[in-house]
Amino acid sequence: MKKYAYIGCLGFIGVITTEFGVIGILPQIAEHYNITIDKAGYLLSAFALIIALTGPFMTLLTSRYDRKHIMLTAIAIFIITGLVSSFTPPFWVLILVRILPAFLQPVYIATALSVSIYNANKKEENELMGIVFSGVAIAMVTTVPFATYLASIFTWKYSFIVQTLVSIIAFLAIYFVLPPMPVVLTKSYRSQLQILKKPTFLISTAMNFFLITAWFSTYSYFADYLNKTFSMSNTMVSYMMFVFGIVGVFSMWVSGKMLNKSVTKTTAFFAFGTILVPILLYLSSDNIVLTIITIAIWGFLYSPSFLNTSTYMISSAPEALAFANSLATSFGNLGVTLGTTLGGWVIASKGVEYTPSVTLLFGLLAFSMLLLRRYFEKKTK
Repeated sequence: MKKYAYIGCLGFIGVITTEFGVIGILPQIAEHYNITIDKAGYLLSAFALIIALTGPFMTLLTSRYDRKHIMLTAIAIFIITGLVSSFTPPFWVLILVRILPAFLQPVYIATALSVSIYNANKKEENELMGIVFSGVAIAMVTTVPFATYLASIFTWKYSFIVQTLVSIIAFLAIYFVLPPMPVVLTKSYRSQLQILKKPTFLISTAMNFFLITAWFSTYSYFADYLNKTFSMSNTMVSYMMFVFGIVGVFSMWVSGKMLNKSVTKTTAFFAFGTILVPILLYLSSDNIVLTIITIAIWGFLYSPSFLNTSTYMISSAPEALAFANSLATSFGNLGVTLGTTLGGWVIASKGVEYTPSVTLLFGLLAFSMLLLRRYFEKKTK
């Protein structure tokens, strides 16, 4: 039922607003705590690292519990995180409370996806999962730029207030609309772990890791990049995030339709952005109109990345959808961690204008994995 997919999407908006809402306010946080921008980036990389390390295990451990209860528990922790963060606690406390919801973030995503395709037609599954993942793009066009805009006018703590309110709305929607969903048929842990023996699944995992690393080496420092490379104000950055997001909403819809026709071609098409966007950013440095067009193209090609990589991985292991997706979320967030860390290192050693070169390098590695999986698939036919 599409209703379940839209509820999953709403919760995803809360999840993404919490995880990526800090991207637009990292410069303000760095200034408030008197730390460097790469250290402020720990708020993003630490969150992602916890997801990467614990995601698959948490998903396996919770796979036997009522899916509605799992989703409610996850969103409740996101509410607590946003509330505590809005009181501008010491930096170590801010990192600590941001880590807590990371343990259940991949569990929420995997559960929301399984709920979205509950009793669905096989042909509609990719489209329904696309609706859930559209929460990423919707957050990028609504809550994330709005939170960044409020932070530019008042103070960065308002960004966390927005995150809290979104999570509360998602919690209420899940509580009142979603019916109890106990797991009737449980798969053994051993049967789910069998996918780790499949070469195509392992190659797809590597592609996911490289692609997300590519995007986040620059995207994690979106605000700082536009501030320093294009001399944009914080308010202008919030407008650019809006452009980025509005294009992304359309992109998610396009990607969902394209995935129904070909998962591999769709993934390759959008992955090409990791090569194209760095070149366009370099060429547009002195032209504001070209810069805005580049940001729109960036938003279009980046936004479906988590949907595409997850679907790409699941397509090689459909027999263990939830576990495969949790691994996709885990390795995607490991990519967020590495991308953010490498981007921070480049900023500290050379300057923020050099971060797109990391995007280009890891984009090429991602493409090599797409070609390698294609080779294995032809070999086994």
